[in-house]
Amino acid sequence: MSEAVTRASAATIALDRIVQEYARPEGGVNRVVDELSLTFTGPSINMLLGPSGCGKSTLLYMMGGVRPHNIKMPTSGTISIDGVACDGAHDDAVMVFQRYANRPDLTVYDNVGFPFRLKLWRDRIPTAERHDKIMHMLEAVGLADKAKLLPSQLSGGQNQRIALARSLMLRPRILLMDEPFGALDAQTREDMQRLLVGLYQEYPCLIVFVTHDVTEALLLGDRVVVLSTQPARIADDFAIATPKPRDTHWLRTPEAMALEQRILSRLHQATGKGTLRVTV
Repeated sequence: MSEAVTRASAATIALDRIVQEYARPEGGVNRVVDELSLTFTGPSINMLLGPSGCGKSTLLYMMGGVRPHNIKMPTSGTISIDGVACDGAHDDAVMVFQRYANRPDLTVYDNVGFPFRLKLWRDRIPTAERHDKIMHMLEAVGLADKAKLLPSQLSGGQNQRIALARSLMLRPRILLMDEPFGALDAQTREDMQRLLVGLYQEYPCLIVFVTHDVTEALLLGDRVVVLSTQPARIADDFAIATPKPRDTHWLRTPEAMALEQRILSRLHQATGKGTLRVTV
């Protein structure tokens, strides 16, 4: 990765003493996140790993500016992007969800190019450049021959490719991913993981990727942040220096098996409800 690309793509998200509480119907509050502080700097792929229901998606939504109506998020603490307080949607941050939210009435081509319908991106990208950018991205995700089809004519994995292509079309400095491959079958999930690594190497940015799959965290992460069960606290935080792409052979190495056991041990110490998945 060139120094010029790294500088152009560099971004920092800082979470400082984040607390999130929700009112209980019967009275009192449920604390989901407890005094959590983290800093993510890119380009890098940062895996936010924890049991289902531990609050990791809540943290991701805060970073992406997604705020439910009538709920203060966070309850206390601050979130900043590049040192500037972030209380809502940010122009440099794009989210990818497990439900890929492709428009059923638009072709694959028009779904990938949908951001150009929005004023911000119409102003940033000249009309003459848009077609080439859309086709280049379709080729990158292996869907150039499906450009005229509708999402209903494609598989779940292909639909997630559309969502990923649409997000990367904007060359975001920050990409926030909420278990985007969780609903896919095992083989398709592996294909999408390899695709993400390849696209990241071509379009480096700061990625924060939520998962409850230990194997996925080890295969994709430059850094793995392990969260405890509710209320979420940091149970572990470590870097993986092994270059990507990593494969199933690497997962059987002493390094990878030791990291897997480290994660499971940390979570065993932070006992509570919730499930983790190990796919290999």
